Amino acid sequence: MEEVRSSSAWVASHATHVTIDSEGLEKVVSSVENSIPKVEWNYEGIHYFDNGPLTIQYLFVLDALNFCFWPDKDLNYDDLASGLKAALENDKSVFDADRLQKYTGPELRQLLKWPRPLPLEDERVRLMHEVGLELERSFRGKASNIVESCGKSATKLVSTIARHFPGFRDHTVYKGHQVFLYKRAQIFAADVWGAFKGQGYGEFSDIGSVTIFADYIVPAVLQQLGVLRYSSTLANNIESNKEISSGSEEEVELRACSIYAVEKMRDLIQKRTGKQVLSVELDLWLWAYGISNPSLKHHRTLSIYY
Repeated sequence: MEEVRSSSAWVASHATHVTIDSEGLEKVVSSVENSIPKVEWNYEGIHYFDNGPLTIQYLFVLDALNFCFWPDKDLNYDDLASGLKAALENDKSVFDADRLQKYTGPELRQLLKWPRPLPLEDERVRLMHEVGLELERSFRGKASNIVESCGKSATKLVSTIARHFPGFRDHTVYKGHQVFLYKRAQIFAADVWGAFKGQGYGEFSDIGSVTIFADYIVPAVLQQLGVLRYSSTLANNIESNKEISSGSEEEVELRACSIYAVEKMRDLIQKRTGKQVLSVELDLWLWAYGISNPSLKHHRTLSIYY
């Protein structure tokens, strides 16, 4: 994940649409440094968990599909997580590798009990097929074998996923410089860690290497907290719900500057308190804050990466 950190720092130092407000960042750190709100991984009770390999299979399918809900104003992450959970509780073979390769759009809708086409539905189905095929070809059909092959290293898990599954290769080019973000690959490692509470499948010696997961919610929260500042043009585009193109300078800056800002927050908390704080924990807090503020305006980008 060092590539994520270093390339995000490069974007932050060359950004023209998004800037990090050092004073705002210090104020946020001062308000939380001694009591960062602890948010449980499954605090809403929406995820499947059986303390075994089927949970890993569920999480991998979930994170393969965890992107771009906003075009349907009634759809959100909870619908995906709880819908897949219910489908698995009803049929334990629903995410077997051979079945993943055969789903159609209407069948995915039926799994989720969703009454109309999903945003980017064709891409979601394509990614299910990709996951099923590569799990069968390289990991004996089981996502748990990916985790077990990584020797308790979250970094190795993320790189293994990005190497084997093209749909998780969340990187782009910004001002001629390659930028790595890896949101869904990293969130899978964090989900496994959170679900298993850092034990068993969830034991990673380097969970501290995982950054935040650059999505829609975290930049909006950081902007509301005064950590991020937007150019007037970008602020107007977000306020008016204008779509921001995937890979555009504005979109890359929103995501990369969020990563860099939270890394700065994490470093400052550690410097002031002597306590090591995980980016995963900060991300959970920021995401929960955002979800509890539904009026929060976020940017709108059509993307399979988040």
